[in-house]
Amino acid sequence: MNGTVEQTLRPEEIAPACRQLAGEGARLQMAYAWFPKPGEPPEVLYLVDRKPHEPFPLLRCRLSNAEQQLVSLAPEFPLLGWYEREMMDLCGISFEGHPEPHRLVLHEGAHPSIPPLDPRYPTGQMISFTPEPWDLPAVAGSDVQVLPFGPVRGDVLESAQIVFYYIGEAILYCHPRLFFKHRGMEKRFEGISPLLGTLLAERVSGVDSVAHSLAFCQAVETACQCEIPERAKYLRVVLAELERLYNHLHYLGHLCHTTTLKVGEAEGKLLAERCKQLNAVFTGSRFLRGLIKPGGLRRDLDFEALPHRLRMLEPEITEYMQDLEKTNSHLDRLIATGYLPRDLAFDEGATGPIKRASGIDRDLRCDHPYASYERLGMKTPVRTEGDAHARAQIRMEEINNSISLILQALDNAPEGPVEAKLSAPARAEGLGWCEGTRGSIYYCVHFDDAGKFARVKVKSASFSNWRVFPFTVHDTNMMDYAINEASFGLTMAACDR
Repeated sequence: MNGTVEQTLRPEEIAPACRQLAGEGARLQMAYAWFPKPGEPPEVLYLVDRKPHEPFPLLRCRLSNAEQQLVSLAPEFPLLGWYEREMMDLCGISFEGHPEPHRLVLHEGAHPSIPPLDPRYPTGQMISFTPEPWDLPAVAGSDVQVLPFGPVRGDVLESAQIVFYYIGEAILYCHPRLFFKHRGMEKRFEGISPLLGTLLAERVSGVDSVAHSLAFCQAVETACQCEIPERAKYLRVVLAELERLYNHLHYLGHLCHTTTLKVGEAEGKLLAERCKQLNAVFTGSRFLRGLIKPGGLRRDLDFEALPHRLRMLEPEITEYMQDLEKTNSHLDRLIATGYLPRDLAFDEGATGPIKRASGIDRDLRCDHPYASYERLGMKTPVRTEGDAHARAQIRMEEINNSISLILQALDNAPEGPVEAKLSAPARAEGLGWCEGTRGSIYYCVHFDDAGKFARVKVKSASFSNWRVFPFTVHDTNMMDYAINEASFGLTMAACDR
C-alpha cells in the first residue's frame, strides 16, 4: 500500500510481529479486513505508527479460506478489541480468544445473509432483523440497579444508549450500546469514483467535513502518486484550522452547558457561530464543504480579508477563555472529573485532545506532517492531569494554535494553481491521514481493475475515543456523567459511520 512500509505475513506471524513493533515503542492504530475479489478469502491489515516522521508499518495477512480463524490480539493490545469485533460483524472473520466476543456494530437480531462488507452483498439491501434479548453483562448484588439511558436522549444529543449499573448516585459500571444509526458508509464507497467519494467522506461526520475529506483525498492522492500544487497545500491548512476553530469554541460552550454556566454556554456558542459565519463569507459554506477534492481544491479561494476579520475576533476569544479559567463554579465541576490515566489512554487507543490531556505527546500535524504543516510553527499542547479540565485546556491552547496557523498559512501561501490532474491506476492502494478536531483520522483506499473503489476503510477519532470513554465512568457518580461525556467531545456519526 502506498504511504506505508508493508509486510505480508502468515496468520501465525502477526502476533509476534505486533509484539516486536510494540517493544520498539510503536503503537497499533487500527485493523480492518477487505475482500480483494468477490468470492476470495479476505485479507486482514494492521496499521502501526512506529515513530514520528517514519513511514507507517502495515502488516498484511491473507486468510487461506473464509472460515479460517485468527487469534485475537485484543488481550495484548486492547485497542484492537473493537476493530476485531467490527470485522466479526461486517466481514464474518472469527477471532479465537476474544475477551468480548459479543456483537458491536450489528445489534442483536440482525441476520445478514452474508457478511455486509463482502463485495457480493447487494449495496442498499436491508439486513433482516428479528427482535432478540439484549446481550448485556450480568448484574450481581441485590442493591444494584440498571438504567438504560437512551437511545433517544434529551437536548440535541445523538442516538446512543448508555446502560448504567449503579447504587444510589454511584455508577459501578457503564456499558455503551452504540451504532443505532450505522449508515454503512464504508459499503457506500464501493464502486464509485474518487470525486463522488469525496462527497461521502465529507458526510461521515458533518462537523468534521474538512478533516474526513482531507484524509480521504490524501489517501487517493497517495494511491495515484499525485502531487498537489503548493497553494492547495496551504489553503487546505487554512480550511482544516477554520474547522478546528469553530468546533473547539462550540465544545467550550457545550461544556459550560453541562456545568450550568449559562453565560459561558451562550458566549462560546456565539463565538462558534461567528466563526461559521466567517466560513460562509469566505468559502460559501458554513461547514466548509465542497472545497477539497482529490488533486487539490475545487476552486481557488480569496482569503485576503480573513486575517483582519480573524484578528478582530481573536481578543474576544482570548477574553472568553480567560474568563472560563477564572470561574470557580465551572472549574470545580471539571477538575478531577473523568480521570483517564496515561497508560489506559495508550492501551485503549485514545486519540487527539483526549490522549494529549493524559500526557501523550502525539499529533499527526507534527509527527507525520501533511499539507504544509511541516513549514508552519506549532507547539503541541500536552497536559498530564487526564481530567475534564485538562481536556478543555488542550482545546483552548489549540484554539490559539489554529489562529496562528491560519495567519501563517495565509502569509506564506504562494500564487498558482490549486488542482492537479489525477487518474486512478488499477488495483492501486493508498493511506491518508489527518489530525481532526477530535483526533487522528485515517483512510485506506483500495481500487479495483476499473479505477473505482473496491474498499475504503475509515478510522475515525470518535470510534477510538468512544471505546476509551467508559473507563472514565466506572466508579464515578451520576452527577458528573454529562460533564464527563461533554469533555470528550464525542460524535456518534463518526463512530457509527
